[in-house]
Amino acid sequence: MGIDKIIIGTRGSELAKWQANWTKAKIENQYPKINVELKIIKTQGDLITGIALSKIGDKGLFTKAIEDELLKGSVDIAVHSLKDLPTQIPEGLIISAVSEREDPRDVFISNKHNSINNLPWGATIATGSLRRKCQLLNFRKDFDVIDIRGNITTRLEKLDETDWDGLILAFAGINRLQMTERIKQIIPEDIMLPAVSQGVMAIETRKADSELNKLLAAVNDSTTMTQALAERSLLRTLEGGCQTPIGVYSKLENNTLSLKAMIGSLDGKNVIKTNVTGNPSEAEELGAKAGNQLLASGGREILDELRGRK
Repeated sequence: MGIDKIIIGTRGSELAKWQANWTKAKIENQYPKINVELKIIKTQGDLITGIALSKIGDKGLFTKAIEDELLKGSVDIAVHSLKDLPTQIPEGLIISAVSEREDPRDVFISNKHNSINNLPWGATIATGSLRRKCQLLNFRKDFDVIDIRGNITTRLEKLDETDWDGLILAFAGINRLQMTERIKQIIPEDIMLPAVSQGVMAIETRKADSELNKLLAAVNDSTTMTQALAERSLLRTLEGGCQTPIGVYSKLENNTLSLKAMIGSLDGKNVIKTNVTGNPSEAEELGAKAGNQLLASGGREILDELRGRK
């Protein structure tokens, strides 16, 4: 018996719906006889909007409610931004496919300035990410980094309503929503390493749905999957999440996988970096190697300090 209908579970934000519709189109193009529908699901992260992410925890904040529906069987697949998905996913679920990766870097958006390189002393920059805050302060300790929540449109509106000097967002989201005219600078990775799996969409399914998983293999991007395995292995080794400033930038070229990775203190004064290369077939081992190098170089002390603050 073949599959004739697939229900996608997704959040209701503009970006989440874009990602779900991209997946819908990808499946329908590959399998024209399959009817694909979207089901909008509110997550805890959508319901709690007035508190910084770093203060409410990050374990499945934007994914657990959708995973619960997947486990119950009310949806057939879940589409997430992979950077939102914890490294330990519920038993019975798997990441069956990932999209081709968008440019993973962060971008600087401003109504006043063209680059973070030439901002005035004490410039005010908004971001909801401790990773970005850490690296901004490591780059320039005089920056006034303020917290911001909300979807991309909301954040841009807040920037337009204030006298802030700038805002940091991911290139992927801005590009997918066709707002690249707002970008003033794509921030180089030597200043700011991206989040783990930034720019990657993940398709999550039930492990037991072998027919569906086989079908989805046709929409999987193998290069991105290799990068994702390495980066998520790094994160798992560090036991980090949204509350830990961790960044990584991986490339797969000439059958060599390279990872630049960092972990830092909240104030940006202590940032540790490492760079490893290896065989793509050993992606998870390479990610773990990078993580262990960071831990051995002072990352463990940073993690202990962060845990002591909770």
